[in-house]
Amino acid sequence: MQLDLRVDRSSPVPLYFQLSQQLEAAIEHGALTPGSLLGNEIELAARLGLSRPTVRQAIQSLVDKGLLVRRRGVGTQVVHSQVKRPLELSSLYDDLEAAGQRPATSVLVNTVVPATAGVAAALGVPEGDDVQRIERLRLAHGEPMAYLCNHLPSGLLDLDTAELEATGLYRMMRSAGITLHSARQSIGARAATAAEAERLTEAEGAPLLTMQRTTFDDTGRAVEFGDHIYRPSRYSFEFQLLVRP
Repeated sequence: MQLDLRVDRSSPVPLYFQLSQQLEAAIEHGALTPGSLLGNEIELAARLGLSRPTVRQAIQSLVDKGLLVRRRGVGTQVVHSQVKRPLELSSLYDDLEAAGQRPATSVLVNTVVPATAGVAAALGVPEGDDVQRIERLRLAHGEPMAYLCNHLPSGLLDLDTAELEATGLYRMMRSAGITLHSARQSIGARAATAAEAERLTEAEGAPLLTMQRTTFDDTGRAVEFGDHIYRPSRYSFEFQLLVRP
């Protein structure tokens, strides 16, 4: 590991936290890539003039975040960086590509179903009308990140399963001439059901991030309603808040 790591002993910030922040930044910016080994704790402690417990605490904080993993006989290994998604009208596929996360998709369901009351209200169609339902598992570096359930008005575009596995839904919509203009979105959290836990390789009851979004085109028509769940160890939403004058 050839990183320029420094600690400031005159700073009120704990030494372990200074080290963990620098290592996390190295992971986020690609200086430490997935699969790379962090190195020996003893050597790192000696190089920085820190105690082993301090270095161990810094590394453990990143293990707890899911950025590092300790493997017997291998050492401490970088797993991945957490995807920090800005709250704007973008697709998870595009965000993962921009973060260098090598997105992949497994389509679980691609069918036409009658619209439930909630889906009908979101899409502005009569309850019971046909709508397209797609369920996908989104992966990065081969690990599941999110379970995506989307409903679209029937006949809006051809949702080919092979294409859905090769690219993002919003890219397909744009390619079909649909101009995505705005969205109404809500974010929350809840415990994973048994089925969700199995899909996302989490424990049943583990906390999950949730997001519901209704997307509108430039005519004001609702073109998609998404109900998504995310692993918080791999994913977060970022807000930019402005002070009103």
